[in-house]
Amino acid sequence: MLSQFPLLSLVIWAPILGGIGVLFVGDDSPAKARRLALVASIATFVLSIPLWTNFSLGTADMQFQELYPWIPGFKINYHLGVDGFSMPLILLTTFITVLVVIAGWEVIQYRVAQYMAAFLIMEGLMIGVFAALDAILFYVFFEAMLIPMFLVIGIWGGPRRVYATIKFFLYTFFGSVFMLVALMYMYFKSGSFEILAFHNLKLGMTEQVLIFLAFVGAFAVKVPMFPVHTWLPDAHVEAPTGGSVILAAITLKIGGYGFLRFALPITPDASASLDWLILGMSLIAVVYIGLVALIQQDMKKLIAYSSIAHMGFVTLGFFIVFSILRATESTSGAAMGIGGGMVQMVSHGFISGAMFLCVGVLYDRVHSRQIKDYGGVANTMPVFAAFMVLFGLANAGLPGTSGFVGEFMVILSSFKGSFWIAFLASFTLILGAAYTLWLIKRVVFGEVVHQHVAELQDVNAREFTILAVLAVAVLALGLWPQPLTDVMQASIERLVQHVLVTKL
Repeated sequence: MLSQFPLLSLVIWAPILGGIGVLFVGDDSPAKARRLALVASIATFVLSIPLWTNFSLGTADMQFQELYPWIPGFKINYHLGVDGFSMPLILLTTFITVLVVIAGWEVIQYRVAQYMAAFLIMEGLMIGVFAALDAILFYVFFEAMLIPMFLVIGIWGGPRRVYATIKFFLYTFFGSVFMLVALMYMYFKSGSFEILAFHNLKLGMTEQVLIFLAFVGAFAVKVPMFPVHTWLPDAHVEAPTGGSVILAAITLKIGGYGFLRFALPITPDASASLDWLILGMSLIAVVYIGLVALIQQDMKKLIAYSSIAHMGFVTLGFFIVFSILRATESTSGAAMGIGGGMVQMVSHGFISGAMFLCVGVLYDRVHSRQIKDYGGVANTMPVFAAFMVLFGLANAGLPGTSGFVGEFMVILSSFKGSFWIAFLASFTLILGAAYTLWLIKRVVFGEVVHQHVAELQDVNAREFTILAVLAVAVLALGLWPQPLTDVMQASIERLVQHVLVTKL
């Protein structure tokens, strides 16, 4: 039986061991390092596919579980499992990592083995975050994944990479310290570090509020939410293309996942009482950060602010459930909000990764991210221009693309909770179209005014393959989201029923 096979451990440790193998190959053999990294990433993706094909629909129970004693004296276990929330994010991680390895194939010429190894090890650690069912195991993976990203930005980043890496590390590490304190407190209350045991822990309102705020401190930084978002634009601007793709497509999703796995089920009363805080932070991200994106002159920084605005939709969808349940007690509306947030996370992984890869294609040729240095790219790179326009329209939420599905679900559910919240959230459709199409107009269309643009060569086979795969993913999810929504439906319904019994 596949359920008895340690599949999750294999998916976690295969890329980590592959990364260690790449390090042993060394930087003296960059071609071998690239090939081994590609084999390891593809193998990990193939190994992760049975998580989807053998996933049982209609149950919210954890699947593919593995349980081994780790530190028995403190009841800390190596406990893994996936449900409808974590499994799609693991598939997203293994899928995007393959593209990141291919994207750095020719671009990275300095310390190639170390670069490839960093992404493979980081892949395994991120999968561990999504699969961990023991709180300490989760925390170890949660913190360890900072190290490879720290090195990627610090070694292969831009001129201000040291500043960006220190800011990134301090923001994310400092926030998670409070989460560790909360986990320790719940251990002494329950006698276990099992996350699922925390879900059933009876906590008083004061305890819940303090634990909830600790979770917000850890996960709001990861999303990132206003006002702890300032590390992200700096990290994106200084990171190499692969680092920006992983940051936007995967790392930010860990914040949203943390709210679903920890904050909502463990502290439902506090989540209901303080939902105004998260909704307010989410709406500021949607509206204010969207306006900030409009004035950016650096393509990477514009897309980074766009990511903050779109991730605001994720947290809005997760916490609008309380407004819906207060107003109508509509469990279907609440489920739609959470489902919309989940779809938005997966969709944003595709779209943001594609947008940063498009910027990387241009940067590799011109070595500039400034919008003013482009114009008329469609005249010399028509195939690339077609891809960039598609991804830009998806980023703006065009119907038929994945960018529309999640946002539409969140806005539709928001109307059941509060007209004004839904009204403000709808602004993102206008602002998203404004800053994205303004970017596309200035970069892709118009007359060629710079000599270096006139000399540009269109995408090669490697670049075409990456962008084409992402284009298929964006369109497939946009036209047929049902396979994804079916997978998470049972987990969403259980979570809604869990928060329904709180004091709303």
